[in-house]
Amino acid sequence: MAKEISFKGYSIVSCGTMRPELEHLKKTGFLDADKILYTAPGLHDKPKLLEKQLRRQLKSTRKFSEKVIVVYGKRCYLDMNDPNKLVETIMRDEVETATRIQAGNCIDFLADKEEREKIQGNRKVYWLTPGWLIYWKQIFKDWDVAMANETFPQNDVAILLDPLDIFNDYAENFPEKLLEFSDWMQIGIEPYPVSLDRFKMLLANEVK
Repeated sequence: MAKEISFKGYSIVSCGTMRPELEHLKKTGFLDADKILYTAPGLHDKPKLLEKQLRRQLKSTRKFSEKVIVVYGKRCYLDMNDPNKLVETIMRDEVETATRIQAGNCIDFLADKEEREKIQGNRKVYWLTPGWLIYWKQIFKDWDVAMANETFPQNDVAILLDPLDIFNDYAENFPEKLLEFSDWMQIGIEPYPVSLDRFKMLLANEVK
């Protein structure tokens, strides 16, 4: 990734699930955007709330930048009552010049389909990113035991794509939180180290 890339003149509006990665990129000097604004983590199954928060944050960017990069995947928003409405529909209603990074969802931000296929092998995998580990109680707050039982045990393992070494941090400092999440899902959590290169490339591609 070329060091000359700059996000000056841009604001970022992102799902809160990606806060750990974006704050790391900001702290390490890669991401010098004018402002980073977040919606709540895990609103993909609450389209009306997602739209409300996304519109509010997009409106807020007008105070900081003329250009906006939206960190949502193309599969993160689906309104069954209006299937033709896309993330792009919402964001360009509010900021005509807004663009979205070109990937499917937060898992795809960190590892593309080919890499994920290599990682999973013959196993059925429930994929996680650091934000899913940190915010899982918020993301799944409306799930009951029956819904969890229908979703997670059909997988062999939960794999955490881990560019920030968060699994080892939790294992050392908050092991009870790892165990609580794993027990709730009824499957083990396995970390897999990845770099942030793909995510950085996706962000850089939106700088015109």
